[in-house]
Amino acid sequence: MDLDGCLPLAVPVVVGLAARPLSSLLPPRTATWLLTATGALLALTGTATLALFALAGALRLPLIAALADLSQRVLHRDDPTSPPVAAVAGALTVAALVAATRTAVREVRALRAAARTARDLPGDGLVSVVEDAGVEAFALPGRPGRIVVSTGMLALLTEPERRVLLAHERAHLAGGHHLFRAVVRVASAANPALWPLRAAVTYTTERWADERAAATAGDRRRAARAIGKAALAAARDPGRVVLGIGAPPLCRRSRTRPGPVPRRVAALLAPPPPHRHGLVAAVALLAVLAVTGVQDRASDLHQVIHRARQGTAQSRG
Repeated sequence: MDLDGCLPLAVPVVVGLAARPLSSLLPPRTATWLLTATGALLALTGTATLALFALAGALRLPLIAALADLSQRVLHRDDPTSPPVAAVAGALTVAALVAATRTAVREVRALRAAARTARDLPGDGLVSVVEDAGVEAFALPGRPGRIVVSTGMLALLTEPERRVLLAHERAHLAGGHHLFRAVVRVASAANPALWPLRAAVTYTTERWADERAAATAGDRRRAARAIGKAALAAARDPGRVVLGIGAPPLCRRSRTRPGPVPRRVAALLAPPPPHRHGLVAAVALLAVLAVTGVQDRASDLHQVIHRARQGTAQSRG
């Protein structure tokens, strides 16, 4: 098994370990796009690599080799994939496809349910205020999306803090943050090494909304105070979604909680993170290496198949 062919299986481990530091070091919008796109690409390349290993092993089976008109002698000589490795790769490929499909279906259902709930909320405006003494505020994605705020939350905050709250939720809808999270959930279902990206992208989308809210308010400290106050109130009222992306009652089990609030407040009290182009380039390079690894493995297998067919033709001649 060549090293290049294994790169798509190793790179997701590195990116998974780097996800949390990247979520803090990079601007949140950049980190969200980078982690989501990289996660999706690595899930595809990893699954494709496993499928290629499984295919290489399957071609060495006498029945498949005969049906494909391939020389078993050439296959055994030129392809190093052992039957046990191919069998494991095949099982992992099936597991990845099944897990990704199930997660994608679940995400689509949750988004459709959220859209129905947003459509059925009372009122025609962007914000729907519900009579509830508990503290709750979240964005419901849909066409159009809606913001749900409880009267308890409104009573808790001052007028400037309410503007921060609404700006935060508007940022979730405008940025399509629910889609980034859904993509990362599907990718991590296909490749468990990418699981840390779930928490990282949840955090970066919250930070993205925090930064937009701070820019709207024109005061980073005010934004930090509003977020901290809402979070403290939520801690006394478990089961609520505060400053995040919510879900309708039927999907409550799958809703995403906000990211770690102390980190978010500390980030708002500090200057915005700088653009670190070197880090972005390093992650992009890892993704390129993964893609190159898949291409190399596919090219090697194609050449083996070509030689195996030539071997069959020569034996007949």
